[in-house]
Amino acid sequence: MKTRIIIILITLSLLLVSFVTVEAEVEYTLRFSDVGVPTDAHISAMYVFEDILEKITDGKIEVEIYHSGSLYPQDTQFDAMRRGNLEMGFTGSGTMSEYIPYLTMFTAGYFFKDYEHMTQTLNGAIGEKVFNDVAQKSGVRPLVAFYLGSRQLNLIGDKKIETPEDMKGIKLRMPTSPAWLFLGRALGANPTPLAFSELYMALNSGTVDGQDNPLPTIQNAKFYEVTDQIILTNHIIDSVWPSINEELWQKMGSELQRKVKIAIEEAREYCDETNLKRESELVDFFKSKGLKVYSPDINAFKEHVQQVYLQDEVLTSSWDMELYAEVQAISKHGVK
Repeated sequence: MKTRIIIILITLSLLLVSFVTVEAEVEYTLRFSDVGVPTDAHISAMYVFEDILEKITDGKIEVEIYHSGSLYPQDTQFDAMRRGNLEMGFTGSGTMSEYIPYLTMFTAGYFFKDYEHMTQTLNGAIGEKVFNDVAQKSGVRPLVAFYLGSRQLNLIGDKKIETPEDMKGIKLRMPTSPAWLFLGRALGANPTPLAFSELYMALNSGTVDGQDNPLPTIQNAKFYEVTDQIILTNHIIDSVWPSINEELWQKMGSELQRKVKIAIEEAREYCDETNLKRESELVDFFKSKGLKVYSPDINAFKEHVQQVYLQDEVLTSSWDMELYAEVQAISKHGVK
């Protein structure tokens, strides 16, 4: 009996030592926070990131994912990353343009032609230069650009939208940064800043007349329940940038950095492929929910939006026109 007890105690001790050893091997815990919902492809992609990274680092890096604004709300998330209170989160050109002014041109309507143009730019040599610049000036490093989708207009009411003139007086919810609000005006609307977490109720109550987001986001957030139409403007080829605190990134060292890049690239491929597939299927889904889906005069929107941007000398004075030309050359000729 005593022998059996001794064996049990030794076994439990070994298990405890094993557990403590595993715990001791964890070098970094990366808490990732965002306001997106679990069914968003870019949130699901971070679970891919978590799974791959924890495996290829043999548990040296743990990833904790907080979605739906459960850890930080949208308006404080970026500052938390800058201060080092949060390890990871999503950023984008709109947020970063407040710190790197030339990035406002990346938020301009019809800046990217299509998905291929966007990903070749931001996940290529240009993106590497831009992301390094962002890290140096803001203290937060974007790792890659996920495809979020092509932004479309999503409105309540039955007013048919053909041109920007038809948007006059429409209270269009936009993200709270100046770059996004400018885009709302360029589209012909009355832009209304509002947190994403408040948007469903604002649409339901009529506080705003509409919003703009990619089709997968409109589905995942169930905005189709409180809106009446979608206008396929394709005014922004949207991306979101999984980012990390720069001080932490440098502290991790080259080998762990390499593994983070492997995992985030796998996550990017998952996100992009998922959103491209879903976009191809969602028009029929929204029609089945009773929404009207319109194809407006794209050229009218494009010409109007670009004219509004180019006429604003204060805004474009911050643009890097050499970089602008380089990006547009990719659109015409592909990556050199």
